[in-house]
Amino acid sequence: MPAPHHPHKPATLLVHQAVDRDPHTGASAVPIYQASTFHHPGGECGQYEYSRGANPTRENVEQTIALLEGGIQGFATSSGMAAIGVALSLLHSGDHLIVPSDLYGGTYRYVTSVLPQQGIQCSFVNTADLEALKAALQPNTRGILLETPSNPLFTIADIRAVAELARERNILTFIDNTFMTPLLQRPIPLGIDVVIHSATKFLGGHSDLLAGLVTTADPELAKALKRFHNSFGAVLSPFDSFLLARGMKTLKIRLETAQSNAGDLALRLQQHPSVSKVYYPGLSDFAQADTHFRQANGPGAVLAFELASSDQVKALLRKLQLPIIAPSLGGVETIVTHCWSMSHAAIPAEVKKEMGISPTLIRLCAGIEDVDDLWHDLEQALHTPGS
Repeated sequence: MPAPHHPHKPATLLVHQAVDRDPHTGASAVPIYQASTFHHPGGECGQYEYSRGANPTRENVEQTIALLEGGIQGFATSSGMAAIGVALSLLHSGDHLIVPSDLYGGTYRYVTSVLPQQGIQCSFVNTADLEALKAALQPNTRGILLETPSNPLFTIADIRAVAELARERNILTFIDNTFMTPLLQRPIPLGIDVVIHSATKFLGGHSDLLAGLVTTADPELAKALKRFHNSFGAVLSPFDSFLLARGMKTLKIRLETAQSNAGDLALRLQQHPSVSKVYYPGLSDFAQADTHFRQANGPGAVLAFELASSDQVKALLRKLQLPIIAPSLGGVETIVTHCWSMSHAAIPAEVKKEMGISPTLIRLCAGIEDVDDLWHDLEQALHTPGS
């Protein structure tokens, strides 16, 4: 079902969502419709037929992401990678797809192992370089996938410029907007065709579910996505849909605190002798800040930093006490990821080096803890004798 028109601002939409209260009982939250199928009175199908095709609990989060991103219809999937798969189902055998030269490891695995089996070619390009992007175009280029900021090196693509280039050549544009969320970056008004989220991360926000979301403002693309979503069946369960809706209600206050913490930690890390480089759009020396802030409302809650020595990696991961050390992000707790062995483990070592991902790279997604507690823990973990 298409998302209803809504005049409210994102913070209000997050709380009241597509369905403000249960229409049958007035309940303050859409119930968990834990049903696989729905009664057909007199043999006639009503609004709901079978939960793979539509479910009221799932439909709420699907309509909500469409409202937040400026789409007309949303699709909730069983994981972020399922969302990538649903979105890229718009490509066909013989098509060519351009992807960022530094991208999330799970997406790398998908575009290098799954898409080739479907007859789809992929090229890795620095999507921040518009001339390189133009040079990579082929007669059969059908799609361009963006991550901006990229995961984990924070490369910034000019969304408007890429969308304009693609539109001139009848090329579909996809963007993974997980890092920014719809609160900080809305790609559809900038010209992007399909927006993807790993809702496991900031939208869910509590590290307790797997979920993905896809939305588009194009009616024909929405029809094609709906057909694949229903046929393939990688849909979000009613219970996880309920958890996702619950998590989204507090996104604004969580993200504001996490972003503030990330900015503070980035500045402190930049001054630490054990850290050789910090990647974060909020820093004054961030090279692509102008491009980022032309299309985003904030720097986000994720940063990355290079340790000065490879010897420090194990010590840091062993000594940290507050952050969860895991291949994820976007939870209420701070999450530290060793990109080489966790989030990007699927990428061969030589390819990681070509991408610029080193064994000393650490990604940190700030949570909502007290920032001084976080810093004291980081500082003790970074400390080495003589430093």
